[in-house]
Amino acid sequence: MQQSVSLKKVVEKMNLKNLTPEIDVESIQITETDINRPALQLTGFFEHFPYERIQVVGHVENTYLQELSDERRQEIFEEILEYKVPCVIFCRNIQPDEKLCELGRKHGVPILVTDMTTSSFMAEIIRWLNVELAPYISIHGVLVDVYGEGVLIMGESGIGKSEAALELIKRGHRLVADDVVQISRVSDVTLVGKSPDITRHFIELRGIGIIDVKTLFGVESVKETQEIDMVIKLEDWSRDKEYDRLGLEEKYTEFLGNEVVSHSIPIRPGRNIAVIVESAAVNHRQKKMGYNAAQEFYRRVQASFGNSEEQQ
Repeated sequence: MQQSVSLKKVVEKMNLKNLTPEIDVESIQITETDINRPALQLTGFFEHFPYERIQVVGHVENTYLQELSDERRQEIFEEILEYKVPCVIFCRNIQPDEKLCELGRKHGVPILVTDMTTSSFMAEIIRWLNVELAPYISIHGVLVDVYGEGVLIMGESGIGKSEAALELIKRGHRLVADDVVQISRVSDVTLVGKSPDITRHFIELRGIGIIDVKTLFGVESVKETQEIDMVIKLEDWSRDKEYDRLGLEEKYTEFLGNEVVSHSIPIRPGRNIAVIVESAAVNHRQKKMGYNAAQEFYRRVQASFGNSEEQQ
């Protein structure tokens, strides 16, 4: 589903100064990740004007505005605001004159200011909006940061996902989400997971109840968001099922059109799931760095067979 974010949250996140506090920024919803610098609009060209985007005025646009007469500046600015743009943000701590602020109040368009440079501000807000407004799904599972790798643990209810996460937390890793994980597709190759607000930092343990991980283990034991690098699927061990013992071929799980490396781990008494997850995370990192243990083992076996044939 497509999300929206309130302008109030944008103001707080980007530390913006509001020159029109009379306008309720919480009721204004941002739905577009792109930003517009209204250069052509300042000259009077409004065809294909992306008015639904946040409007950003930088040094170049402001310099052009200052060269206009007071009457023309107000006229063109009012024409922009008549489109009911979400807001107008002035960068480099540029202070618009009071007449422009009055026009903002008249049309219900907030006038905001940031001390960041235009390029830095646009890069930061676009990056943040891409995460906040990305299409997302909610799935049943546990997301943990293990050695910097985002590990999504999945499986049937009661199989031990939360218990494995708790053991990982005790071993120094960080909880992102338990029970419900919101997965956002922020790019063609990147999935980011987070917890819903209501369950953030909590873990449910059957027989004990709800525990607050942040309170029990400290702020270093939790994390707000995490890129998903790998999926671990826990399942009951079956004598009749053939399990992968080499790992030469990668298997994948798809979320929102993106594929993530996936491993199925059979559960039986005596197996330390936390240690297995740690090993899987480190092995995945090794593969990203160019070393594949399974392929190295296969190469040695092939070399051994080759030497045996030569000796014969």
